[in-house]
Amino acid sequence: MPKDYYQILGVSRNASEKEIKQAYRRLARKHHPDVNPGDKSAEAKFKEINEAHEVLSDAEKRRKYDQFGDKWQYADQFAKAGAQGPFGDGETVFRTFEWGDAETGDLGGIFERMFGGATTRASRRPRRGADQEHPLEVTLEEAFNGTSRILQTQAEDVCQVCGGRGALKNAPCYACGGAGRVLRPKRLEVKIPAGVKNGSRVRVAGEGGAGLAGGTKGDLYLVITVRNHPLFERREDDLQVDVSVLFMVAVLGGEVEVSTLKGKVSLKIPEETQNGKTFRLAGLGMPHLGDSSHGDLYAKVKVVLPTNLSPREKQLFQELRKLRGE
Repeated sequence: MPKDYYQILGVSRNASEKEIKQAYRRLARKHHPDVNPGDKSAEAKFKEINEAHEVLSDAEKRRKYDQFGDKWQYADQFAKAGAQGPFGDGETVFRTFEWGDAETGDLGGIFERMFGGATTRASRRPRRGADQEHPLEVTLEEAFNGTSRILQTQAEDVCQVCGGRGALKNAPCYACGGAGRVLRPKRLEVKIPAGVKNGSRVRVAGEGGAGLAGGTKGDLYLVITVRNHPLFERREDDLQVDVSVLFMVAVLGGEVEVSTLKGKVSLKIPEETQNGKTFRLAGLGMPHLGDSSHGDLYAKVKVVLPTNLSPREKQLFQELRKLRGE
């Protein structure tokens, strides 16, 4: 049966580009092979999700898909055959292909009658492979230091039977269905640079879709999500962290330790420091992507009041209250 890419992503046919991207990211995380090791059904679903996103996220491919369904790759040939051949229009050509000889598997006869070898001639023109996206989650520490990942993906490769031409003797290749490309499992090590943030796109050159007829491969783009951290709040390349300061240190002054992504540092607290006061620690934030400089770390004071006071301590506080006339 024809694939419904909209149904695969769970979106309506008039979904916006943003809705398609959000649906893709949500489903890709859920069915990613790394999250479901050994689950063949999840692996197959992940392949379908990537295929649907590749088409629906590209305006031109989506337009062709809306007209010709999962045979959108042959849209130009359908349109040409519809204008010059006996079928009348491109839409009728598609219906004939989908429900006529397709049921018997006679793909070669269909294309030969429709195009008279046009498919083979067109496939000989080198075409660059499509760019692809892959969602990737990292921790804040990994975003700070940079990291690497081993990806288990489904990568497009040139069909070895037809050499990427998509056809054999004027008929579509039986191995790739005329696409000139096939999906194969691939293990890939990728480098994540320091400074990435939510939505960063890390380009991995030449690891996207396979080219046709000797065309170069597309690129793979890693779409980054940085996991929330229990201590640090990120604001662009700056970080904020809460610092607990004992009541007496806040009143009389002293030093406290502040956590950073490089370790702990000492911070001098002036006397009479108020709760909520923020201190800027220059250069201790996130690295700027592609730059050696860093953002800043902002340490926000959280004054810790004493508990379990002894009778003498309570007496001293009462005397202090009288002295201050409060």
